Amino acid sequence: MAAMEAAADAMLAAASRAFTSTFAIAIQIQGCCICLVLALGWAAASIVRKRVIKNMRRNIVDGNSFAFLCDNIDELEHSVQENLPRVSVIMPLKGFGEHNLQNWRTQITSLYGGPLEFLFIVESKDDPAYHAVSRLIAEYKDNLEAKVVVAGLSTTCSQKIHNQLIGVEKMHKDTKYVLFLDDDVRLHPGTIGALTKEMEKNPEIFIQTGYPLDLPSGSLGSYCIYEYHMPCSMGFATGGKTFFLWGGCMMMHADDFRQDRYGVASGLRDGGYSDDMTLAAIAGQHKRLISSPPVAVFPHPLASDLSFSRYWNYLRKQTFVLESYVSNVNWMMNRALFTSHCYLSWGFVCPYIMALVHVLAALRAPYNKVVKEASDSSWGLFLVGLLFICTLIELVSMWNLTKVEIQLCNMLSPEGPKVSLDSYNWGLVFIAVLVDNFLYPISAFRSHFSQSINWSGIRYYLRDGKISKIERENSSKYTDLGGKHLYGKRTYPPNKSLLGYLSRTLVQWHQPKKYDV
Repeated sequence: MAAMEAAADAMLAAASRAFTSTFAIAIQIQGCCICLVLALGWAAASIVRKRVIKNMRRNIVDGNSFAFLCDNIDELEHSVQENLPRVSVIMPLKGFGEHNLQNWRTQITSLYGGPLEFLFIVESKDDPAYHAVSRLIAEYKDNLEAKVVVAGLSTTCSQKIHNQLIGVEKMHKDTKYVLFLDDDVRLHPGTIGALTKEMEKNPEIFIQTGYPLDLPSGSLGSYCIYEYHMPCSMGFATGGKTFFLWGGCMMMHADDFRQDRYGVASGLRDGGYSDDMTLAAIAGQHKRLISSPPVAVFPHPLASDLSFSRYWNYLRKQTFVLESYVSNVNWMMNRALFTSHCYLSWGFVCPYIMALVHVLAALRAPYNKVVKEASDSSWGLFLVGLLFICTLIELVSMWNLTKVEIQLCNMLSPEGPKVSLDSYNWGLVFIAVLVDNFLYPISAFRSHFSQSINWSGIRYYLRDGKISKIERENSSKYTDLGGKHLYGKRTYPPNKSLLGYLSRTLVQWHQPKKYDV
């Protein structure tokens, strides 16, 4: 026993000395720099979001009680609303989960005053989402232009992309803008109007997008997903031009699909796996503008039973998108993202492993001369203190941006469920930061060497960056962030909120056509 203890002490002393070498110190300083860069990015993003909040408050003080819809209340006049362009909302569905009903309600009760249709696309009538959304549409049938479309099975691309393209084929002939939404997006009443306004203001915009604000459910897996999304959030908080694109919310010109401009339709259809990565690559290739308005941030409640294995499956899907590409330039960009993300992830985690060794050495030093000599002659505790300060700055900046985005979401949806910062466990956030960054390179390398992924019961195989083979696997439930299961029949209470009334009033201005489902 004494021999084992002596050996452990010798190893600890050796590790403590090794982790104070010039190279190790450089790695630890690099980790501190990564923390500070993240903190700076989140601070800049919070400034952009705060600017919107201040503007909304100013409008409210000036008498605009509908500041959550528009800056100028005159935009709600009938003469303005009747000239708004037609928008088709296309939403591919898969399964039915605990948050779907509430998310769908926020979408169909949009207070957009122009012609608006909703196309809910399912793979087959056997999908539980088919019956759930059909009942919801029937509830609003007098004030809603919507239908459920059965797309059938995909053969050349992912099922989501297949559903989106079928929706494009079925959209109204007069549609000017098409808005693709994921079924886990919780819209604000003025979201569609805000996106359309920007498209009308600047016709050069190729795609309008936004980003989710994850609401962790309490499990480590849900916090890992929240942490995974947070670094990307700064790229969407630019208040305008961005290089990032989120497939959960994309507004585009309908004619781009009708005429297959830049190969948007064919690029997705011919082996496309990821809608947002494919369209972002096309935008970059043809130098088209992607824009993200500062109000496009959406609450994204994660499943209450989101297990760690489901988080791992989600991470695998996210890293797998880097294996798909539409051109050689896109391939090189993905390789650069792959390399840099893996390097930065482990470059972020390594300093904490070294810090743990320094702390253990300091604790053991009073009881062992060898460890004490190694600990006393090193900069270990100084580096630990430096990393602690940088980590604290990073977490405070993350907390601040989350607080600002929660405040903005609550203001944009004044009658929606209030989002609170109190539910966040910042101890779990810190653990999730380490876990997610440690696992990302492992997931990325596995995706690279496997070239296959299971997505909602469908296994896709890639060859030369495109889907080459599709296998469908029987499954008793859909495992994703929304916690979708095959539920039994449910009944839904009617929506009697003020926003529901306003929605019905605005919809009646343009007297939409009704569809039977």
